[in-house]
Amino acid sequence: MANELITGAEILIRSLIDEGVTTIFGYPGGAIMPVYDKLYDYKDTAIHHVLVRHEQAAAHAAEGYARVSGKVGVALVTSGPGATNTITGIADAMMDSTPIVVISGQVGVNALGSDAFQECDIVDVTQPVSKWAYQIRSADKVAWAVSRAFYIARSGRPGPVLLDFTRNAQTELASYEKRDIHFIRSYKPVPDHTADSIREAARLINESYKPLVLVGQGVELGGAQQELREFIERADAPAGCTLLGLSALPSDHPLNVGMLGMHGSYAANVKTQECDLLIAVGMRFDDRITGKLSTYASRAKKIHFDIDPSEINKNVPVDVPVLGDCKETLPEVTRLLRQADHKAWRESFEPFRKQEEDTVIRPEVYPTEGPLRMGEVVDRVTRATSNEAILVTDVGQNQMIAARYFRFTKSHSIVTSGGMGTMGFGLPAAIGASFAAPDRTVCFFTGDGGLQMTIEELGTIMEQKAPVKIILLNNNYLGNVRQWQQLFFQSRYSFTRMLNPDYDMIASAYGIASRTVTKREELDAAISEMVAVKGPFLLQVAVMEEDNVLPMCCPGHDVDDMLLTF
Repeated sequence: MANELITGAEILIRSLIDEGVTTIFGYPGGAIMPVYDKLYDYKDTAIHHVLVRHEQAAAHAAEGYARVSGKVGVALVTSGPGATNTITGIADAMMDSTPIVVISGQVGVNALGSDAFQECDIVDVTQPVSKWAYQIRSADKVAWAVSRAFYIARSGRPGPVLLDFTRNAQTELASYEKRDIHFIRSYKPVPDHTADSIREAARLINESYKPLVLVGQGVELGGAQQELREFIERADAPAGCTLLGLSALPSDHPLNVGMLGMHGSYAANVKTQECDLLIAVGMRFDDRITGKLSTYASRAKKIHFDIDPSEINKNVPVDVPVLGDCKETLPEVTRLLRQADHKAWRESFEPFRKQEEDTVIRPEVYPTEGPLRMGEVVDRVTRATSNEAILVTDVGQNQMIAARYFRFTKSHSIVTSGGMGTMGFGLPAAIGASFAAPDRTVCFFTGDGGLQMTIEELGTIMEQKAPVKIILLNNNYLGNVRQWQQLFFQSRYSFTRMLNPDYDMIASAYGIASRTVTKREELDAAISEMVAVKGPFLLQVAVMEEDNVLPMCCPGHDVDDMLLTF
């Protein structure tokens, strides 16, 4: 009934349901208690609430949920430290264009500015790292604020929104009427593209002899996976993928030349410097992709497809910007393309691919003696899951090695912290991913450092029976930092060696099945056991302590200047 008076807390919940929210990740506290009290009436019916063990985990779990489902993830926390604990997740979501809405409690309007218990100006704190931050001060603004928040979070280039919910607004009465905001004056989420840019892009592609496509996460965010395939097949253009764009194109597609950047494919990086046309689709030319900017792809004309005008010419000057949603702009360009045949160009990648295969991949993935290697573990796991699992990683060597050797057949299958590089991201993000796709296997690769940053979320896994497969690559080091210390600081391993706990005992305490592998001949059976278990599993693998992720482009060097050994 339109005139029925209900509390602002209930208006929030009804608004979330109308936005299609079925899962919330949160942690209760005093300033958000009226919402939690009303949520009690909806538990296990319309909305499933996942009680995390730390508010940072609520934000990361919402990110994992959003990245896999394509929907907006939701986190619900209290004021003060509850709100500030989400800032890392909000900043992470901003860097990686992940649509989440964080709802924080706040003291009542009459107490604002009085330094009341657990008061914090979270709106001003989060404005630099969010798409929108707004304080709800009255119950009659709740429905409007929620609809606006979800529209902003998911439209255009997605990102995080914070809603700060004062306590009086939670308890006041107002009537509820569903809001459906799809327009905000002065906010244009999808810029108009021009016919001239479409024609000029098609002309450059048709005249190119050595085109190379860079596939970013924008393809996944725009749902343009099929449009991308039709585009590269028509242009007969090899395509490399950014870290976050890895599952936008099947790993076995004949035009997929692998990951780009610092630890990417040797052939893709070398050919970046040789191509005559670079076509970037939904990516931002970050430093881990470009290497030395002044000489990056200096032989090439450049086309940049992007939904965010601020990314055009920000790092790399381009010849033709194609603004707009790539799901719409890619087909328009494709229609103007002649069917190309760049066989000689494609075949020129092969010697570099084979050099990497012989020098790096075979020793890492197929060793016959010595300690277990990180790459062989990743390879065995992806094979055991038929290359159909969702890959979640923490940050560090585990992240780069998993990205290199995990294989993808389905879209929305990689969840990792790209721009922020947030250690501790992986475990809660994997929980979120498991709720987004309960019918798929979630494989979470982590190191001993990153796992301990949010290890309390094993409690969330225990309570929710979240079927996350945790693969701990334990090398007793903060491995990525140690690798840089070895390379740039004369192997002075300053505070990077880890004294680790007994992870099997920890898993047992949380009721999680586990197994530790120290020998190569034990690995396949352990992985099979992990995959067969219906619930969560912790597989700890003792890997080579001073194993390194190669190839590697060192900072300040050209992207094709890669170390294959050191």
